[in-house]
Amino acid sequence: MPNFLTSVTNQASQLSRATRHAASYAGNAFDRVFRPERLVRAGKTSYEVIHRDGLVSLRYYPPLQETSIELDDLTIPVEQETHRTPVVIIPPLAVNMLIYDLLPQRSLIRFLRARGFEVYLIDWGVPTREHSHYNMHTYVAEFLPAFLNRVRKHSGEQELSLHGWSMGGMFTLFYSALSKDQHVRNAIVVGSPIDSHASGIIGVLNQRMADVAEVIHKRTGFRLHDVRPDWLHTPGWANSIGFKLTNPMATARSYWELLVRLGDREFVSDHTSTAAFLDRMVAYPGGIIQDTVVRVWLDNQLSRGRIRIGDDVALLENINANLLAIAGEDDTLVTPDAAGNVMDHVSSKDKTFRVVPGGHMGILAGSRAPKASWLALADWLAERSD
Repeated sequence: MPNFLTSVTNQASQLSRATRHAASYAGNAFDRVFRPERLVRAGKTSYEVIHRDGLVSLRYYPPLQETSIELDDLTIPVEQETHRTPVVIIPPLAVNMLIYDLLPQRSLIRFLRARGFEVYLIDWGVPTREHSHYNMHTYVAEFLPAFLNRVRKHSGEQELSLHGWSMGGMFTLFYSALSKDQHVRNAIVVGSPIDSHASGIIGVLNQRMADVAEVIHKRTGFRLHDVRPDWLHTPGWANSIGFKLTNPMATARSYWELLVRLGDREFVSDHTSTAAFLDRMVAYPGGIIQDTVVRVWLDNQLSRGRIRIGDDVALLENINANLLAIAGEDDTLVTPDAAGNVMDHVSSKDKTFRVVPGGHMGILAGSRAPKASWLALADWLAERSD
């Protein structure tokens, strides 16, 4: 009889665990599909909007109130003294700003603040078709000078450190080259293409497209800049799909892992927070599409150390800021060969090129980014910011 009671008790216990597990799966699945806002932990670091000019705004992140922060499995003490040179994050277009504050334990903004840096971020906003005429000149020669001056006014410092990922890195280089701003003390560019024809399979495709474009131009005189910019306006949903297709296997693997670990509330929350970034990408203005496709992808102007910005030409040799360039060893969009070419053109005496683990997004905010690049980045910047 005792054995029978024990067996019944064990079966009841197993049934109870299975019921709780099923309820957890069902609850997490329901929230993931219908109430994702309950799971998203991105974008939680407080900030102040200190300037706005129509579409674009400038954020300032005040000092953290904590004495330490968690960085995945590391505890980082919050430094009480701040470095003299502020850091200005210059994002690429098409992305939303959640990528810089993806999770509380994987937030580049919180990490930089904890390491004693004053942090500003230029939020490019959400372009619509009325902004289709915005091009490289708009962002590099109009917005950036105006907003960097606002940072200088707010911080009281003339010298700045600029941090740009992907197209944001190109903006950083273009601004420095075009303006010859001698008060850009440090420039950090992450996953930014300089020789787009050297970027693996995508580079080969760029070369083939360039050949086709040249034949069309010779026979018809047609160039992409002859098209009205609003015809090339690319909506956010298309950018989301395009970004995921740069690494379709990783995208499929992430959703498979979500199904397998659907009972793990913390994992589902992390996955939903990342998806909040990937699924909420914003539009590319048509003018940017024209300039990027023609001058960066097809003509590959940067590989020769120069690029046309509006009616002007930006020469990379004009850049003499301390430079840290980072590429991802698994980045199929901007390979190390495509990114490393910057070292051949800038005039910086202090310049470093590093290849770190991760793909195009992973090198900025992936699970390996904090240990693979953030810690070294902060050390590099700290040595050059006082």
